[in-house]
Amino acid sequence: MPAPYHPPVKRSVEIAGHKTSISLEPLFWDMLRAAAAREGVPVNALVARIDEERIRAEVPPGLAGAIRLWLVANAPAPDG
Repeated sequence: MPAPYHPPVKRSVEIAGHKTSISLEPLFWDMLRAAAAREGVPVNALVARIDEERIRAEVPPGLAGAIRLWLVANAPAPDG
């Protein structure tokens, strides 16, 4: 696992047939891949779902911020 204090890394994803770039810190990319694996969907599909949810918000955040918030809100509970 990379150090948590790392600058964002830009990667391309496809949402509704359109490519877009998202910049997230490596820790969040790791969390996103793990969440997609837990849900049994590709990363692009999970990002698309998060994007749909954020667009419905009263004041939609940016996509990268929405992904970070979704990951924290949906993180698995720690054991114990």
